[in-house]
Amino acid sequence: MPDSRPLTVLCLASYEKGQEFLRECKRQGCRVILLTSESVGKQVWPLESIDEIFLMPDEAKKWNLQHVLSGVNFLARTETIDRIVPLDDFDLETAAALREHLRVPGLGETTTRYFRDKLAMRMRAAEVGIPVPEFIHVLNYASLNEFMARVPAPWLVKPRFEASSTGIKKIESREKFWEHLESLNDKQSYYLMERFVPGGIYHVDSIVDEREIIFAEAHEYGHPPLEVAHEGGIFTTRTMQRESPDALKLKSLNAEVLSAMGLMRGVSHTEFIKGEDGQFYFLETSARAGGAHIVELIEATTGMNLWVEWARVEIARGDGSYQLPAHSDEFGGLIVSLARQEIPDTSAYQDAEIAWRLNKRYHVGLIVRSEDPARIDQLLSDYIERFYHDFHAMQPLPERPVS
Repeated sequence: MPDSRPLTVLCLASYEKGQEFLRECKRQGCRVILLTSESVGKQVWPLESIDEIFLMPDEAKKWNLQHVLSGVNFLARTETIDRIVPLDDFDLETAAALREHLRVPGLGETTTRYFRDKLAMRMRAAEVGIPVPEFIHVLNYASLNEFMARVPAPWLVKPRFEASSTGIKKIESREKFWEHLESLNDKQSYYLMERFVPGGIYHVDSIVDEREIIFAEAHEYGHPPLEVAHEGGIFTTRTMQRESPDALKLKSLNAEVLSAMGLMRGVSHTEFIKGEDGQFYFLETSARAGGAHIVELIEATTGMNLWVEWARVEIARGDGSYQLPAHSDEFGGLIVSLARQEIPDTSAYQDAEIAWRLNKRYHVGLIVRSEDPARIDQLLSDYIERFYHDFHAMQPLPERPVS
């Protein structure tokens, strides 16, 4: 007889995010279980949409896998777990290991590497002919010397398993490289080095159902996120004109990337750089919704929330029931900055195009929406200047992302 019980979805959260995923799972009739750490469990969660919360000890910023396995094994004595979903980059490997152990469908450990390990994803992209900046594993010293002799400085040294711009260091000379390498001690092999490619940074955010990209939206960052993170600028991104040659090329490359990495279903955030030679190069991809309020930007311009659509795709899991909802195609821009004020006052910003305001202590942000992309450019240009005057603050980049 068919199983009439509701699907049980176990969500892993190292950080507070994915609330709309949880809400949609509950709206779809699922039993929702949240596994997080003691401190993160104190954050604001939609408790009305969560059936059970299980808390790990507060080393959970980097959970001990064996402890998590033991805890989930105990949980599985009384719960039949149908889906295991990581709500953050740092939960991907844990989710994959749990799926493998419990034999729950979804990305396994090998495929997950392509969405977490910056070295693995670059090697896979290069194998299938997707352009990437020249790179090398920080491992063999003779090979590193050969790389630096062949590829001119500057270079970027990147941690393989961090997210966003955390831990990335720009290196200007061989001497500085070896000094930095010494500081890494026995963690050297957890890094890669690549040629620094100056240029504009772009991102493509996608919904994937049974290997088919059924939605993709291309955006262009203002200043590169690395520059914003390390030099204290203001973060912006905006919708590209959808039929422009660059947008079409980015979507085509994005399709190649996700096919090569093997994403079956879900959502993805993929980044590219356009070098001074006019070529797009792949930088990194993920099997999650984009951070930095990009989900809110896409919702403002299309009416679709990627967390919600991810939940629907995950629940359907290829049964043919998922249908991409009707959506709009306006243009939008997002601006976010650290603020000097604990609760910044944006009441002086009253343009009719403002569609969203950030509500977060010591942060300020707006999303603007219009049918005219030129109006978006005008507003962002104006707001950047005003944000520097009204709000902008700087602080050192944390060792790991804070949200």
